[in-house]
Parts: sequence; C-alpha cells; structure tokens
Amino acid sequence: MGVEQTRRLVTNYLDRFNASDWDGMAALVGEEVVHDINQGERQIGREAFHRFLVENSRYYDEKLGDIVMMTDESGLRAAAEVTVRGRYIATAPGQPEASDQSYSLGAGLFFEIDDGAIGRVTTYYNMADWQRQVGNG
Repeated sequence: MGVEQTRRLVTNYLDRFNASDWDGMAALVGEEVVHDINQGERQIGREAFHRFLVENSRYYDEKLGDIVMMTDESGLRAAAEVTVRGRYIATAPGQPEASDQSYSLGAGLFFEIDDGAIGRVTTYYNMADWQRQVGNG
C-alpha cells in the first residue's frame, strides 16, 4: 500500500470510531490483527478486537478530535495523535466509580498495515491523567 491508501485506511478507521461503528472498524483490520491495549494485554484476532470495542462502549462514550496523522514513506506504518473526549458512563471493572464524568486526554495510536488491512493497532494514553479526571487520581 502507498502512503495515500494508508492515510485513507487510517482515516476511515478513526471516522468509524467516531461513529461508534464497531462492525465497520473490525472490517478494516486483518483476521489476525494484533491489538495492544493501553496498559493492558495484547489481544490477537478480529473477533477479540470487535469484542473489546463492544465491551468498552458499555463504559465509555468517546470521540477523537484534533487528529494529526503521520505515515512512513512505505505506507506500511502510520500514527495518529488525537485528543480523546469522552464520558465515563458505567463503572468498568477495576476502575473508579462512574457517574457520567467527562474527560479529555491526549493519546497516540500506532498502526502497521498488512496486505491492505490494519495488522496491528497500539494505543497509548496517560492512565493516571484519566483517573485524575474521573476522580480517582
């Protein structure tokens, strides 16, 4: 894939996130996608990726803004710096009590492209900042 195709793929992924289109996001990743969860485990596979998206949507209502995308010259790697603006709508396991708190934090998403699909996605954000914003930090 070239740089422009990668940019379109990642833009589509981010747009589908903002539309809460979990099926659409899963369609953009490879069957054996590697999903590195912020301060969490690595999951492998499209089904696990989709399950994660659906599960997280029970606890968090989020949109991405202030998106700045970067790609390498080959189009095989991309990154996006974003601002996550969200509401914590239900208490997630092992997290502070939810009471519809709002939060805004910077995040980085890193992508590897494999055969026209997203083969790896890694997300990083400051968990301590998030916990402070929702009242437990």
